[in-house]
Amino acid sequence: NPIGTARTTDEDGFVTQRDNWTSWHVSRPFDNEQGARDWLRSRTRKLEQASFDKVSVTAEYRCFMLDLQGKIGDTVILNYTMTGLCSVFDKMGLELFTYFYEDFPDDMTAFMEASMESEIRRVHAIADSALSPAILIAEDFSTKQGPIFGPEFLGLQHYPHVRRLTEAWHSHGMKVIYHSDGNYRPAIPALMDCGIDGFYCLEPNCGMDIVELKNKWPQMVWAGGVDGVDLMEFGTPDQVRAEVSRHILETRALETGGMFVASSSEINPPVKPENFRAMVEAAGSLRNMKWR
Repeated sequence: NPIGTARTTDEDGFVTQRDNWTSWHVSRPFDNEQGARDWLRSRTRKLEQASFDKVSVTAEYRCFMLDLQGKIGDTVILNYTMTGLCSVFDKMGLELFTYFYEDFPDDMTAFMEASMESEIRRVHAIADSALSPAILIAEDFSTKQGPIFGPEFLGLQHYPHVRRLTEAWHSHGMKVIYHSDGNYRPAIPALMDCGIDGFYCLEPNCGMDIVELKNKWPQMVWAGGVDGVDLMEFGTPDQVRAEVSRHILETRALETGGMFVASSSEINPPVKPENFRAMVEAAGSLRNMKWR
């Protein structure tokens, strides 16, 4: 996440305001559908024409991961991979993206193909379960009320790419967990059809209760169901411990597995340290007697 409060301008002309652990776009180098198309076409060409040195990409990734591992100790790292979908409507803004896509759907299709070719090439260069045994496909496409886009759009511009990306990681023996904020419950069956192994994060205030979801789809892995806002910021350690116990006991996770106890959002400065400690300790306090 971004650190500091600087206002930055990237090489394409996007002005971004940072606020320590978040950021937002202040202005864009275009203000209409035509300008958005020109920008995306330029981005697509850059992807298609980019050179690729597998040896150096592999070496750089390995160096980065080992350096990160050295800083955090024995904690297992789950790295990220992306299809490119969110990067487009985030850069354009949702309203402008909607008009752009209505007029120029083929340009979006061309970009997604170029983005996926680039990412899959990278996957085959860096995939290493010793460095990161599971990968998060991170694409935020939902609000608190539900998916931003309808099934037809997702079926054309997202799900096929999630499937391709999942298959690429699976070919290296890696597990794949899908990440989105918000209430993406209506899309869960379609995402499962893409072959993914689990889901993160699960925001209870958006209708994503981990107990209900794991009991409905027990074959999937579920992660990040402890409310990271109201509970972790404003609750008490006892309330945190009670919620963690509910997750574990009401899903029979000790017997079945398939759950990562974690916050539904980042551990940002507003989160009380005592609540984070309570979450970690509560997860470790329950044991399957069979394995004691």
